[in-house]
Amino acid sequence: MRLLVNLIYDSEYKGYVADVPELPGCMSQGKTVESTIKNVKEAISLYLDTVPSRRKTSTAALTTVVEV
Repeated sequence: MRLLVNLIYDSEYKGYVADVPELPGCMSQGKTVESTIKNVKEAISLYLDTVPSRRKTSTAALTTVVEV
């Protein structure tokens, strides 16, 4: 399963916050990109274990860049 994960640096936390838009409320954090990715993978797995119907749902994410 492939999911879009947004990693955002939080200067107050001095680390990264990961958000999974396709799984509402599924988030994690870490001090490095690597640890954040590891943590969000675990969060996704736990999320899917608690919401089994999401495994069968196929969703598509659209990501784009805009210039202003």
